[in-house]
Amino acid sequence: MRVVSLVPSLTEAVAVTAPGRLVGVTDWCTHPAGLTAARVGGTKNPDVAAVLALRPDLVVANEEENRAPDLAALRAAGTEVLVTEIRTLDQAFEELERVLGAACGLPRPRWLDEAEAAWAALPPPRAPRRALVPVWRRPWVVLGRDTFAGDLLSRLGVENVYAGHAERYPRIPLDRLNAAGADLVVLPDEPYRFTADDGPEAFPALPAALVDGRYLTWYGPSLVRAPAALRAALR
Repeated sequence: MRVVSLVPSLTEAVAVTAPGRLVGVTDWCTHPAGLTAARVGGTKNPDVAAVLALRPDLVVANEEENRAPDLAALRAAGTEVLVTEIRTLDQAFEELERVLGAACGLPRPRWLDEAEAAWAALPPPRAPRRALVPVWRRPWVVLGRDTFAGDLLSRLGVENVYAGHAERYPRIPLDRLNAAGADLVVLPDEPYRFTADDGPEAFPALPAALVDGRYLTWYGPSLVRAPAALRAALR
């Protein structure tokens, strides 16, 4: 089977499980190291002609990361496109089984069992801490309702202040963020690369947890190490 992945998380999942299946990946697909598949552009602006030229049997995508017109163009050309929806950890496990097993015909990988076990072994969270979770600045954008990253944080005892917002990624002015009543600010290094020198200074009254964005937002083999890595960062 020839697979093109338009989602970095799914690229890693397929590549680790069945090396050699991937014939095309996006420019943002960084894991695992040493990917040799053709690059077909970004997640939001893939080169549809380049994807079709690879003659894929399957294109894997995500309803949040990829644009509907690009996926429609691939389908119109006769290409099978599988679109995932992942807004919770449970959904991630279900969709990974669908992509790897049902769609690609692969046996269930050991890393998926290890990931489920790692998250199931988490101790019950203590009294939740209320957090702001920015994902961009200029303008400030934070996690809102119904997000995969928000679900992971809730399992680690962190309550997203904006989990009840009408939007999934609302733009909130900085003064309102600082007045939202949070106990801490969680700053991932993707999609915006927050660092110790770029982000914490905007929230002078809050402790800042700098976290690896891959552990917070990727669904794939990184889920095995994510619980321990995120807990350490949040401490």
